[in-house]
Amino acid sequence: MSTSQALGGTSRAGRIIGPSLDKIIKNVAWRKHTQLVAACKSVLDKLETLKDSPDPIPDTPIFGFVPADAEFVLQPLILAVDSTSAKVIEPALDCAFKLFSHGLFQGEIDRPEGDVTPSVLHRLIDSICNCAGLAEDGIELAVLRVLGSAVRTPCVLIRGDCLIHIVKTCYNAYVGSKNSTNQICAKVVLAQILIIVYARVEEDSMEVKVRAVTVGELLEVSDKSLNDWSLVQFVQNFIDDIVESSQGVSNLKLNHSASLESRNGHVAVPTEEGKGEPGDGELVDRGRSSSGSKIREDGFLLFKNLCKFSMKFPTQDNPEDQVLLRGKILSLELLKVAMDHASSFWRTDDRFLSAIKQYLCLSLLKNSALSVMTVFHLLCSIFMSLLSKFRSELKAEVGVFFPMLILRVLENVLQPSFMQKMTVLNLLERISQDSQIIIDIFVNYDCDVDSPNIFERTVNGLVKTALGPPPGSTTTLSPAQDMALRVESIKCLVGIIKSMGAWMDQQLQATDLCMLKSPESDSSAESHSLLNGEEGAAVDYELETSSELSEAATLEQRRAFKIEFQKGISLFNRKPSKGIEFLISAKKIGGSPEEIASFLKNTSGLNETMIGDYLGEREELSLKVMHAYVDSFNFEGKDFGEAIRFFLRGFKLPGEAQKIDRIMEKFAERYCKCNPNSFTSADTAYVLGYSVILLNTDAHNSMVKDKMSKAGFIRNNRGIDDGKDLPEEHLGALYDQIVKNEIKMSADCSAPESKQENSFNKLLGLDGLFNLVNWKQTEEKPLGANGVLIKHIQEQFKAKSSKSECIFYAVTDIAILRFVVEVCWAPMLAAFSVTLDQSDDKTATVQCLQGFRHAVHVTAVMGMQTQRDAFVTSVAKFTFLHCAADMKQKNVDAVKAIISIAIEDGNYLQEAWEHILTCLSRFEHLQLLGEGAPPDASFFMVSQSETEEKTQKSAGFPSLKKKGNALQNPAVMAVVRGGSYDSATLGNKASALVTPDQINQFISNLNLLDQIGSFELNHIFAHSQRLNSEAIIAFVKALSKVSMAELQSRTDPRVFSLTKIVEIAHYNMSRIRLVWSRIWSVLSDFFVAVGLSENLSVAIFVMDSLRQLAMKFLEREELANYNFQNEFLRPFVIVMQKSNSAEIRELIVRCVSQMVLSRVSNVKSGWKSVFMVFTTAAADERKNIVLLAFETMEKIVRDYFPYITETENITFTDCVKCLITFTSSRFNSDVSLNAIAFLRFCAVKLAEGGLICYDKSKEGDSSIPVMNGDDSCGLPFTDKDDQVYFWVPLLTGLSKLTSDPRQTIRRSALEVLFNILKDHGHIFSRPFWLGVFKSVILPIYSHTGGKEEMLNVHDGRFSADSKSPQPEESAWNSETFTEAAQYLVDLFVSFFDLVHSQLPSVVSVLTGFVSSPVQSLASAGVSALLRLAGDLGNRLSEEEWEIFFLHLKEAVASTLPGFLRVLRTMDDIEVSDDSLTHTDMELFSDHGYTNDDLEDDSLQTAAYVVSRVKGHIAVQLLILQVITDLYKAQKQSLSASNITVLAEIFSSVSSHAHKLNSETILQAKLRKVCSILEIPDPPMVHFENESYQSYINFLRSILTDNPSLSEIMNIEPKLVAECEQILQIYLNCAGSIKGKPGNQPVPHWRLPLGSGRKEELAARTSLAVLALEVLGGLERDSFRRYVSRFFPLLVNLVQSEHSSGEVQHVLGNIFQSCIGPIILDL
Repeated sequence: MSTSQALGGTSRAGRIIGPSLDKIIKNVAWRKHTQLVAACKSVLDKLETLKDSPDPIPDTPIFGFVPADAEFVLQPLILAVDSTSAKVIEPALDCAFKLFSHGLFQGEIDRPEGDVTPSVLHRLIDSICNCAGLAEDGIELAVLRVLGSAVRTPCVLIRGDCLIHIVKTCYNAYVGSKNSTNQICAKVVLAQILIIVYARVEEDSMEVKVRAVTVGELLEVSDKSLNDWSLVQFVQNFIDDIVESSQGVSNLKLNHSASLESRNGHVAVPTEEGKGEPGDGELVDRGRSSSGSKIREDGFLLFKNLCKFSMKFPTQDNPEDQVLLRGKILSLELLKVAMDHASSFWRTDDRFLSAIKQYLCLSLLKNSALSVMTVFHLLCSIFMSLLSKFRSELKAEVGVFFPMLILRVLENVLQPSFMQKMTVLNLLERISQDSQIIIDIFVNYDCDVDSPNIFERTVNGLVKTALGPPPGSTTTLSPAQDMALRVESIKCLVGIIKSMGAWMDQQLQATDLCMLKSPESDSSAESHSLLNGEEGAAVDYELETSSELSEAATLEQRRAFKIEFQKGISLFNRKPSKGIEFLISAKKIGGSPEEIASFLKNTSGLNETMIGDYLGEREELSLKVMHAYVDSFNFEGKDFGEAIRFFLRGFKLPGEAQKIDRIMEKFAERYCKCNPNSFTSADTAYVLGYSVILLNTDAHNSMVKDKMSKAGFIRNNRGIDDGKDLPEEHLGALYDQIVKNEIKMSADCSAPESKQENSFNKLLGLDGLFNLVNWKQTEEKPLGANGVLIKHIQEQFKAKSSKSECIFYAVTDIAILRFVVEVCWAPMLAAFSVTLDQSDDKTATVQCLQGFRHAVHVTAVMGMQTQRDAFVTSVAKFTFLHCAADMKQKNVDAVKAIISIAIEDGNYLQEAWEHILTCLSRFEHLQLLGEGAPPDASFFMVSQSETEEKTQKSAGFPSLKKKGNALQNPAVMAVVRGGSYDSATLGNKASALVTPDQINQFISNLNLLDQIGSFELNHIFAHSQRLNSEAIIAFVKALSKVSMAELQSRTDPRVFSLTKIVEIAHYNMSRIRLVWSRIWSVLSDFFVAVGLSENLSVAIFVMDSLRQLAMKFLEREELANYNFQNEFLRPFVIVMQKSNSAEIRELIVRCVSQMVLSRVSNVKSGWKSVFMVFTTAAADERKNIVLLAFETMEKIVRDYFPYITETENITFTDCVKCLITFTSSRFNSDVSLNAIAFLRFCAVKLAEGGLICYDKSKEGDSSIPVMNGDDSCGLPFTDKDDQVYFWVPLLTGLSKLTSDPRQTIRRSALEVLFNILKDHGHIFSRPFWLGVFKSVILPIYSHTGGKEEMLNVHDGRFSADSKSPQPEESAWNSETFTEAAQYLVDLFVSFFDLVHSQLPSVVSVLTGFVSSPVQSLASAGVSALLRLAGDLGNRLSEEEWEIFFLHLKEAVASTLPGFLRVLRTMDDIEVSDDSLTHTDMELFSDHGYTNDDLEDDSLQTAAYVVSRVKGHIAVQLLILQVITDLYKAQKQSLSASNITVLAEIFSSVSSHAHKLNSETILQAKLRKVCSILEIPDPPMVHFENESYQSYINFLRSILTDNPSLSEIMNIEPKLVAECEQILQIYLNCAGSIKGKPGNQPVPHWRLPLGSGRKEELAARTSLAVLALEVLGGLERDSFRRYVSRFFPLLVNLVQSEHSSGEVQHVLGNIFQSCIGPIILDL
């Protein structure tokens, strides 16, 4: 071999081993190491002959070599490593490194069992580990390099003791090396080994990918002095070389059997303990399963040994062993690495999980007593890993370690260790970044009655730290340290609330995703509802949870139960009996003694002294509880000392002897019952028990100087066993036991604590734990913890783990967050508020504002209104916008936070918007002041045109930022004075003086506000269109409220919010219909309220703003049948109707006019509001408003009429209503007449069919019923056709207008109405005509008829309206009704075919005319009836004629009752002959009278009666004339029934006339009145004559013209009877006393003059002649038949006196021609 390249032969291993052996030969001292040299040469020779085997060779340590050759080849390397020469060891180690890194070593390395010789690789590893102790720096690095490579290679499985040996070697290198580089390398190699081992444990395979350790991460905890960059880089390269050198060996596989065994094989557990170095701990886990994976077996063994390494404590001889301390720190660092890289396998494997509980938790527990800062830091880091990854499995342990490590330090405010507390705060900051940890802690501890309130105490502790030590207290912290702790605490609080928000958002997103998933994915979603992750991600819990317990409602119950239960415990610790009563009444414990005793025995947090006091009470319940408590113990098999110690560990004996006596008496009884052979009687146990208690106090009380001896104790207890002595051995042993080991409670504290902390810890059952960590805390010595306490805590772990309540709950219900917030919101609010108020530290204030933002987000989304408003209000107050002179940078940041809140959480702010918008309003005000803009109030001082001019001419106040004359600006002065946050206006401190310094400070503060631009301010309002439907409503409500407050300011009204209302309304116009309607409902109320404001200028500005908004709204097109525009314009209508200001009403009319005329093509449903505004204007008291509105109305109707009903038919009726209202205008008759003309124009448009389509086929359609109900127009009918909808308002309006008091309007309306009906009635259907008659035509004539004109009499006196009708009404009756009657007849005749069913109504109206007491109306009625009958002619049927005549008959009858009542008033009136002496004739001639004279009143009444009698007679005669004329014209077509009706009318009138003329007394009174008044007498005789004459002529005409009908109707007897009546009347007048006296009235007085009677007789002569002629004209048979009846009358006529010879002449003819032949025939 000439060169080194040829050394080693052709094999792969040989090419590495050969050069190394050659180098060893060169470096070795031949004489000293002859064996080594010989071995090297032999191997070199051997390598020349060896070649790599093509087939896998089992059980060989070197790839390609048979086992024997491999062992032979490796022997020189072992010898070289065992040599003490560094030059020889280095090439050997380098060779081993290469063989490991290239994967040429293979197989399993483990300590053999029994006497079996170790394998060659095991010997090689042992030699390499042993040579690390040579104190050579280079050798140490080489050893670390080889060992790291040996563990890293996947081809070699290093197991058991060999792996532990490697770890110890590296461990010792770190601890014992003096070279800092070697120390860091050793630590890094150890960390890398752990990463590799546990990566393989996770995969259960040698083939894993691992990354090199980052050196900087390891140096983060300790070795800060070694943190040099060059050193770090060297170590990083060192470990990278180890890891990367083995990356390419994955293709070199182990042989099949070895590979299978190393990867999947199982090994039997050794039956004997491994033998390690003394003090290293056992290598065998006796509690493990019978078999397991080799890789995981080694991982478990390594973890257990690391835990044991970390629990080594110095001995009493060397308490300050720094090497041991460094080793402990290293062990903890390695455990931290292991926990950081622990995967989900650790949570699923019971063995590893139990290892964590059994070893790691014990290590944490023991090391927690150390005050070394590095150790504490590592404990916190390890605990963080446990909390992040294993909290579900370590619920009980976390419940102990969290208070012990974190809360203990956190709650120490006055005397904390700065470094410890900062470490805890850093840990809490990391915890707060994991939202799931926060929720899990609250759910599993704060809601668990057996666990401490970790979350609540954490928050409260952070708040206390953030607020700092209380004022007046002393602290060990410097100001800088205190500030650092405060800032860090605020960061933690912010992190907590931020995590809560992140968890909430995550759950909401998950809920949304679940709602989007299909039902098929529900099952998979449930199985993966919990996320799996590492490094603080949510843990994949394998829990025994029930769906019921995971619900928020159940957790709320658990939380409430815990709070009330702890309240009861707290009350018990003050007053035991009260506490028990409270818990029983609250049903937290049972009421039986056994249940109460169980509560006292098993509940943590109870004060042991109070338990003893309660058990010693003599009340009945307390005694029963004490007996049950003692009976719950089982002392069987326990000696007396052990039993009494066991009994007294749960409570403290009371100080009162009687209480102790009762307790010890029961104890003695129970002990003897459990151990019946122990003592003769219970008295012995009782006395001995007392003696033991006394001994315990004597031996362990420092106040007792003379201690009791053993002999004294034995002497004191002689004879207590029923007179006998107890064995001295027994008493001596008992004495020794008590003296050496004090009897005390299990949780007694040897270190004093503050009263508050002690009570709180006792309540949570953690006082024993804090006793452990506080043990010798002041000593800076790494001493071990108290073994008894540790054992007790371990027992607590086991007890809690066995409880069913130890289940870990994983909650995803977002509702649980509400309870979390309820716990922490108030402390957080206090911390953020106080810090923000008192601190100017930039970091602290920024963090506080961040906390406010996250708190608002959580409370707002969760709908917690009170909490949300509290946070928002606090931020709003901290803006200091209400007192800008005191602003600082933090206040500007608060403004920014307000803006961020508004943008980010606007959807959930609801009522809190008001605070935010108030701040924005104040901010904008300050900006305007800074820019020198004029105040908004200046816009209200002048008109709009003047405002525009002033705006153009002047730029307002000078800018405050450039000029210092702010003292001239009153608005600035008001702001500088400031005010409270809740004040509506600034500057309420009017009396406060403002100094120039304050002004300058204010100006500089305004410069701070420049950080916030107008873009951010306007973005909130522009962002409103992104708010959801509920949020935008709340936003608009708040903005309206703020704007209202701005505008109502009396000193400085502002329009900022008003302009923003216009903006946001514009932004949100595109929202869906329902949302926009709700928005506008709010804005509408706002505009109405402000529009009705007492401040006229404000109201005008608001109405103008509404106009601008309406103009924008009308730019959008509206579809048919929607009501948006109408709702939008409604504020105009309401303000127009309610405003008392003429200026506002005029402005509204102008605004509406402008909008309509400029946007007429877009107006749809808005027409309704437009017409309502104009309708209100039409009735306005101001003439200019009426004329202005009508001017627009005229233009609309003339030019834009087609737009009115383009989409909404109802708008036509609104237009008609508006025009009708204009017709009632009292300012200008031209307006009314033009409005009527427009109504006719509307009718023409309707008739032209521009609005509706008419179908004449519907004329006979009876499906359109006439209804009795009234709609808004007072219409009593409906129609399914649009005819009704359009025509009826127009027609009814004109109908009502006919009753207008103005004659011109009245007549015009009447004319237009009937012209419209006549011109366009042909398009109306029959049902519609019926409705028109009922609701339009007939109401016009409601003023006619005698029923409405009846005399109003009260006690014989007339009311004024009866005596003096209104002139207008009289004019109406005399003028208009004549035309109205003619119009009615014309219309009815024209459309008779359609409206013939209305004949009764029409005839009723006309007969009402006829029966009117006004003669002109009666004449008009007669004329109309005659015309109606004449025009209809033969078109009337028999039934219709009957209706006609029946109405005439009813008209006749209807006049009589009222007329007779008028006549009866004369009964009480006496008219004397000397009345003239009491009456002034001039007064009567002037139609006046005196109210003071009763006779004058009677005379006036009589005069009225005379006028009524005359009118009545005239009306009756007109009726007779109508009947006569109708009969003459239609007698050929009248039926018998109709003629009978006519006969009845004639008969009733004639009878009435005769009865009236028979009232002799009445006639006398009337004649006297007429004489006095010098007026003609009533023509009563004429009335009677005419009525009888008409009747006689009617009957004679029937008898003559239609004999057959007369016979049917029996006319002849009626005619004879009437003639007899007439002749009798004549004879009575002539004074004849013959005849039947019963038929003649007895006169009460005689005519004063015979001439009067003669005149009457002359008047009656013609009637008597007619009667005689009728009788004489009878046929002979008829005359003969009736002559006996009237012959006596004829005789009397012969005897009577006559006024003329006519009667005698006719009478003579009768006797000659009629009676004579009868006599001759006799």
